[in-house]
Amino acid sequence: MAGRRSRSPVVALVVLLVVLTGCGGRSAADSATADVQRLLDRRAAAVLDHDERSYARTGTGADFARVRALPLAAWSYRVTGLHRTGDTATADAELRYRVAGYDRAPVTAGRTLRLSRDADGQWSVDADRPARKSAQQLWDQGAVQVVRGERSVVLGVGQSGRSLRGFADLADRAVPAVSQAWGTDWGRRVVLLVPKSLEGMAGLLGSPASSYRGIAAVTTGETGAPAKAPADRIIVNPDAFALLGTLGEQVVVTHETTHVATRAHTTPATPLWLSEGYADWVGYRAAGRTPPEAAPELSRAVTQGRIPSALPGDRDFGFTGDASRLARAYESGWTACRLIADRWGEARLGAFYRAVGEHRKRAGAVEEAMRDVLGTTPEAFTAQWRDYLRVQLG
Repeated sequence: MAGRRSRSPVVALVVLLVVLTGCGGRSAADSATADVQRLLDRRAAAVLDHDERSYARTGTGADFARVRALPLAAWSYRVTGLHRTGDTATADAELRYRVAGYDRAPVTAGRTLRLSRDADGQWSVDADRPARKSAQQLWDQGAVQVVRGERSVVLGVGQSGRSLRGFADLADRAVPAVSQAWGTDWGRRVVLLVPKSLEGMAGLLGSPASSYRGIAAVTTGETGAPAKAPADRIIVNPDAFALLGTLGEQVVVTHETTHVATRAHTTPATPLWLSEGYADWVGYRAAGRTPPEAAPELSRAVTQGRIPSALPGDRDFGFTGDASRLARAYESGWTACRLIADRWGEARLGAFYRAVGEHRKRAGAVEEAMRDVLGTTPEAFTAQWRDYLRVQLG
């Protein structure tokens, strides 16, 4: 009897602890995270359904107009962290979305959401912005407008419908031009993002605007992209693009579309003189420009007796610094690819590009591809290229 009485307080304490922690042992933090996840699931469903009322019921609805027009096949959030202070919280989340008809896999973006809880214990979204060190998405800059081409979709902010239609037309002409040169083993569809300004472009790339001043467009995507990868984005700098003539606009969009087409075969083994030179070669292929017209900076150097001693290195393609040096790097890559097309044929140029990319590592890639595809060596090719510059640009 005495032993039984001594154990009773211990049993009661254990029961009390179970009650206080909940039947399933679920903490308040876990409960709040689950509640926020359900809230974001409803918000994502409202975006996909283009349901403004349901969206507004999840919190601030002012930004619904920004995403209303997006042509989406998927949109979802995954809460990765929740930092709560009383009835307010900040959620770290991973946004995954796909543009219908273009993305074979989701684009992933880090987001930070500010939340508040009402008297009934219901959470709502007060703000949704890019996570720290994450690039902006186009809708962070304003309401997205959409123009569809035959082979393209153009998403813009702060642009006229006429301007976006012009970009769609450029892309629709670029796609078959690239396929004619490279082949048809790619998606043959492109996504263009056209922000309002250079600053908008920089925001989409998560870099300072000074890095892209004077650059008309860039293409983002995974090198050596697998079959299940999001579509590349051609991001336009409208400030620089406005300075181009009709031919220049087409050359730029065709150049960037070439990067989209060749992405799966562009790996860390591919030097920039080849990837950028090949894209320029495709861009100028049907332009009818003479070598001095297409390569004015390099032509000027050659006529002054300053013939490059070697093909440009990757550092020569940096967007910051000497604009003339950057131009000569691009023009050097273009003339090298033009030499291969002239001397070995266009098909061999494409085969050379693919062979270099198959190596996956830089060391030995160009050397082996030149030996196997072109039957030459880097040293012999460089000598031929320098002679080619004298003839074509001198």
